[in-house]
Amino acid sequence: MSIIITNVRPWGGPAQDITIDGDTFTGFADTGPHATDAGSRTESAAEVIDGRGLLALPGIVNGHAHVDKSWLGLPWQSYGGEPGTDGRIRHERARRDELGIPSAALSSRVLDAMVGHGTTAIRSHVDVDLGIGLSGIEAVREAVAAYDGALAVEIVAFPQDGVLRRPGVVDLLRQAAESGVEHIGGLDPAGIDHDPVGQIDALVDIARDTGVGIDIHLHDPAELGVFQIELLLDRMERWELSSPVNIAHGFAVAQIDAAGQRDLLARMGGLGVTMSTVAPPRLGAAQLPLHALREHGVRLTLGTDGIRDLWSPYGTGDTLGIAWQYARGSGLVRDEDLLDVVRTATSNGAWAVGRADHDLTAGAHADLVLVDAENPMDALVRLPERRLVVGGGRVLRSTLG
Repeated sequence: MSIIITNVRPWGGPAQDITIDGDTFTGFADTGPHATDAGSRTESAAEVIDGRGLLALPGIVNGHAHVDKSWLGLPWQSYGGEPGTDGRIRHERARRDELGIPSAALSSRVLDAMVGHGTTAIRSHVDVDLGIGLSGIEAVREAVAAYDGALAVEIVAFPQDGVLRRPGVVDLLRQAAESGVEHIGGLDPAGIDHDPVGQIDALVDIARDTGVGIDIHLHDPAELGVFQIELLLDRMERWELSSPVNIAHGFAVAQIDAAGQRDLLARMGGLGVTMSTVAPPRLGAAQLPLHALREHGVRLTLGTDGIRDLWSPYGTGDTLGIAWQYARGSGLVRDEDLLDVVRTATSNGAWAVGRADHDLTAGAHADLVLVDAENPMDALVRLPERRLVVGGGRVLRSTLG
């Protein structure tokens, strides 16, 4: 199927007509005087969409989600249980069955919410534990399949209840890796398992044997968190690990002195280690340092984390809203930095789903979002409605009329 989207402004530039064939951008041409009709330039297109001069951005990338855990669409669930990571784990395990978590239906609602906000590519952590086995992965795969390739989703098999403290979880992670997930996760090797060497060694062993990536949640702060990152880097060097490695959250990186941060990021960048953040808005929380990450070549992606789940009632599925939160929390106000944040939420964050080219260029995957904004910076600070969302060359949402 071919589509021509006329009269749009890629990245805020001059108006252009964009041609899509199948799931690929195939042409970008200056908008002509008859761009909105079905004249000779568009007669071969199966569909012509008037872009109305709107700003065009690449599809938004959610690099850290939990699409398996939400109660979105169910009656309101009051916050309960104890605070802290371990308290939330216990509360979730106690209540998820009665809410039907995980299920394809609930995951579908989360995916639909994300698409409505312009998201076309997602890396989602999906719980794997002794209570549910790999059923959450199966549920998410079923929900994703309904999009018939229009939505890119990579799965991280995530041991939310710890890796080592529940015997049998390491085996489940290996089964998940062998079943085709793209990554395996970890969780606070020191803070949850109290065995950072054991957890990291177990994850690296699976990655070496199967080739899957590692995407580890690391909330442990300051020097304790840095110690665990360095353990992982040591093993990457020792074993010449070729699998991609990502540190999610990684608060410790923002909590150490400038010299220590410089040395750590230089080492991470040299090994190709990436980071993902959900830009926590807590008062006094330091955001991951945009300029330092860029200087040392540590790629960053943004994500929503959980959405209306048993951890928190917050979340809408809007990754551009997380980008706003990250920029505001980082005190970023200059155009070049705001543009960098928008690129992090779109083209520059697509490594999280294995894409080298995710932009408004010929030959790239045809993912696009239109918004009524002057430029990308304006879109970031105002968060306007996503008027058109195209994923894999298919219209997934439109309010253009």
